[in-house]
Amino acid sequence: MCESLSNRRRRILDPMDRISEVLFALIMVLTFTCSFSVAGAGREEVRELVIGAAGCNLAWGVIDAAFYLLGSFSMLGQGILKLRAVTQTADPADAHQIIADSLPPLIASVLSSTELEQMREKLHRLSDLPARPHLRRDDWVGAAAVFLIIVLTTLPVLVPFALIRSAKPALRTSNGIAIVMLFLIGYAFGRHSGHRPLRMGLSMVILGGVLVAITISLGG
Repeated sequence: MCESLSNRRRRILDPMDRISEVLFALIMVLTFTCSFSVAGAGREEVRELVIGAAGCNLAWGVIDAAFYLLGSFSMLGQGILKLRAVTQTADPADAHQIIADSLPPLIASVLSSTELEQMREKLHRLSDLPARPHLRRDDWVGAAAVFLIIVLTTLPVLVPFALIRSAKPALRTSNGIAIVMLFLIGYAFGRHSGHRPLRMGLSMVILGGVLVAITISLGG
């Protein structure tokens, strides 16, 4: 709650945000490449594949960036409402509960009533806080980062189709790059979550393949 209202610079995208965006973009482009038939495919078909996949991820980059802005706006608004509730309630116990509900459960569980009261007093002393939410510079930068992540993730998978004239080797190279990227995403996720990076890397390759298969089977 306090962090969403403070002017202190914060990380634009946390590691999980970046991992999620890369995984999303990769699955999107794989739905194109994995449904592409190399049998009889010429340069025109390859060109249509590249344009279609790049255009789709470009559009989703814009949409996801808009969702990021909406989420940032909502989070800031919720912080203002919670702070207002803390400062306006007459019962300190109610204020303590609002503060505890705004914190991660593990952290809230180890805080005493005295510590919650200290936080309540500090919140009462906050000044120059916005009356309503406004998008900040960091929010726009974060939205731009989301857009770039989605668009740039597409490039390594599509580059083989632009550089290799034969469709079959291009597809194999593209799939190989995608597998490596899925493994790296899983490895990063494992490190971030503290759970066996190598195993998570292999699991992400399998999960990515399943998600792509489901997307293609549903007409995605």
